[in-house]
Amino acid sequence: MKSLDAGICTLEPQVEAHASEMFAVLCDPAIYEFEGEPPPSVGALAAGYRRKESRRSPDGSEIWLNWVVRMPDGALTGYVQATVMEDGHSYFGYEFSSQYWRHGIASAALRAVFLELSREYRVHQLVAVLKKANYRSLGLLRKLGFSEAPAEQWATFEPEADELVMLAPCQAAGGV
Repeated sequence: MKSLDAGICTLEPQVEAHASEMFAVLCDPAIYEFEGEPPPSVGALAAGYRRKESRRSPDGSEIWLNWVVRMPDGALTGYVQATVMEDGHSYFGYEFSSQYWRHGIASAALRAVFLELSREYRVHQLVAVLKKANYRSLGLLRKLGFSEAPAEQWATFEPEADELVMLAPCQAAGGV
């Protein structure tokens, strides 16, 4: 796993040492408007990051890729994660501090990740599962070329009743 240049930001492979910086980013209450909650402590976040450093699921069937997103001034803004499945699709997620929303950072970071997934991991389909109410993420995904999965495919991705499944071909997403 390598660092990725996204133009306006750099994505660094996430490691335990990022936990204290990321804790402050992830304590932004605006991030959790639609779901989730901040990490309970720096120690808990560090332990989670340490477990993910293997870049593999415990059974070895999934590749776990996690990057922190750093601005040129050194500030961390959030993270992007991707789970690469054996069949060539990848689930992905992201969280960014609200002070960086609507600056093109998430778009740039995701495009860099999608390019890496296509080139280095042979991913052909991107999958995002999100809360229906999360209009910001929905807008970002549409901007990047995602569309709602056909109803007959929903069961494959096991969404909850209040979630949407968005899909895009990996090479086409975000203009990659």
